[in-house]
Amino acid sequence: MPGVTEEFFDEISRHGGQRLARKTNGTIRLELEHDHGVDHWFIAITNGTVEVFRDERDADTVLRTTRAFFERMASGEANPLSAWMRNDITSEGEFRFIVVLERLFPTPRGARHPRAVPRVPAGSR
Repeated sequence: MPGVTEEFFDEISRHGGQRLARKTNGTIRLELEHDHGVDHWFIAITNGTVEVFRDERDADTVLRTTRAFFERMASGEANPLSAWMRNDITSEGEFRFIVVLERLFPTPRGARHPRAVPRVPAGSR
């Protein structure tokens, strides 16, 4: 039975390109540490199309975190950029892919776009 991590990567391989600009190109390798070692996930983005592999390849950006923290991000409970600033994830390579990766994660539960807030009737917030 697939876990949160596997479901996340399956979802972005099927629909991740819908959240990226067509001109987005690059590679990201995620190293997820756990009790039994490290899982490697490789994301290749070509003209906004996302492919996911279970490989340890050279990448434009390498991100490291624990598998448990990654699952918080994959569940929408944590934000990749904020996590990077708190050092919950570390990176090597091109910073711009942290921002790109953020677009692939779900938004936090209950989050609304700031422009939509003024349209919400008073008392229902």
